[in-house]
This record gives sequence, structure tokens and C-alpha cells, in this order.
Amino acid sequence: MPSILLTAPAVEPLALDEAKAFLRVETNDDEVIAALIAGARIHVEAQTRRALITQTWRLVLDCWPADGRINVLPALLRALSATRVYDESNVAHAVDVQAFVVDAAGSALAFAPWALPMPGRSAAGIELDVSCGYGDAAIDVPEPLRQAIRLLVAHWYDNRGVVAIGHETAVLPETVAALIAPYRVLSL
Repeated sequence: MPSILLTAPAVEPLALDEAKAFLRVETNDDEVIAALIAGARIHVEAQTRRALITQTWRLVLDCWPADGRINVLPALLRALSATRVYDESNVAHAVDVQAFVVDAAGSALAFAPWALPMPGRSAAGIELDVSCGYGDAAIDVPEPLRQAIRLLVAHWYDNRGVVAIGHETAVLPETVAALIAPYRVLSL
């Protein structure tokens, strides 16, 4: 099930001033550090399969799952804002969002598949727009994930470009993996 980012986060989970203080940087590297913060957030989101700051995504399905459950990734489903089903003429028809139960704890949508209209096209016949993330403020993001972002920003700031140690390329700090491990959403 493809997921398409519709609305990116309005803020980052780590403020520029906070990152500069952590890096102990007094020079004007603001653009570089801001880019590193965004990159670190995206990396942590990709590794955990979670949205850190509230963002809007479009999920695309070919058909309704027979078990009446859609697991939403990125995780931390907050709300379902719109649902559309395309007919055989490629015209979108809105489906009442009240037909779905938002399981925020399980980051899933539950529904009665027999009660929903079937798509008329065989591929990408269903679109669901969802809001995901911990919240809008940096204080809503768990501190271990914010610390992982700090460490990534520091690592990338100190090691700009590819770093080779012997015949191996340097890997990310193990502390980053340890900090994000409990938050990873695994699939079976």
C-alpha cells in the first residue's frame, strides 16, 4: 500500500537554536544545520516507520482488505480526514469517514468491508487521507527520538561527506540505533 506525503511537518522536533547549542556552534551555519535536522528527522522516521510531527498522508489501495482492517504507516494515526473510491469511469466518490473506526493505539482503521463501495478500477481505486504523528509541538515527540536526532545532526555535522575507516565506510553511531529501537514499527 503506497503512502504519499501530502502535508509535511510545519516544524521540526528540534529547534535550530537547540541544535546549535548541542553542537556548540557559534558560527552562522544555520542553513546547513537546519538541513541536517530535517535529514535526521526523516532518517528517524524511516527507521521507526513513525511520523514524529503531525503530517498528512494519502494511502492508496487497490481493494478493501477482507478482514476490515488497514494498518496505517507511518504510525501514530491521529485522524481520518477523507476517503474516496474511484468508479470504472475514473471518477472519485467520497465515502463517509464515519464508516471507519480510528484505532489510534494500534495505528489502524477498522471498518465493515461489505458496507463500503467497491472500486471500479483494478489499481489504486481507493484513497484515504490520514493525519499521523505525535503532535504539533517538539515537546510531544519522545525524548529518546529527539536525542537520536541530536546525535545524528552532530555526527553528520562533524563528518560531512563519506568517512572511511580502513576499507569500511563509517556507519551511524550505535547510540542512535539503540535510542530508536524501542520505537520501531515492525511488520510481519
